[in-house]
Amino acid sequence: MKHKIGIICAGEAEINPVLSYLTNEKTTEKAMLKFYEGQIEGIDVVALACGVCKVNAAIAAQILIDTFGCNVMINGGTCGGMDHGLHVFDTVVATESAYWDVSGDILTEYHPFMKSIYFASDQKLVGLARKAADQSAQKVVFGRMMTGEIFIDQEKRAEINQIHKPLAVDMETGAIAHVCYVNQIPFIAVRTITDTGEESGIDTFDQNCDKASELSAGFIRKVIREMRVMVGE
Repeated sequence: MKHKIGIICAGEAEINPVLSYLTNEKTTEKAMLKFYEGQIEGIDVVALACGVCKVNAAIAAQILIDTFGCNVMINGGTCGGMDHGLHVFDTVVATESAYWDVSGDILTEYHPFMKSIYFASDQKLVGLARKAADQSAQKVVFGRMMTGEIFIDQEKRAEINQIHKPLAVDMETGAIAHVCYVNQIPFIAVRTITDTGEESGIDTFDQNCDKASELSAGFIRKVIREMRVMVGE
């Protein structure tokens, strides 16, 4: 099957490094969003900045599937580090993701009637990411990512860590994973840390966003390269 990859980041600063890798670019506007079509490493890609938070991310993901025919989804950009062993500019690949600000029974007792609150990332994509990480000089870790719609303080950080023990938090990953789950589209998230419990706040995020976005985009490119090698595209 020929791959067509949707790449979603929240902000312009996060998607711009991805767009720098795009060749044969053309743009389409839909739902007040700008979609960039082209190729990365010879594989068809549609990339965009969806805007911050879950509904914006879900809108973008569903359009990528329905309008552009994307059959693989990658979420990139930045995240906040939660594990005490992680530092600013470490890259996190989500093996699973969930919402920290939604009651668990919403997804298990109602549509889509999940057995767990956690959306598993596609194992083949995770495997390609592990292969890319083995050949990369940057620090890349694999584990759980949690999504919620506010910047968290130290009290909320401790609560999320106690309940979910994630590597990182963000505002979109769970929603994109949710859309991909119900559409049966392979999904993975690759995000780089801008802030931690020790280095926190919006000023820290702003200071580190550009470099973290470049690291995320660079690793996404490496994953796509591994995908091309695997399928011989």
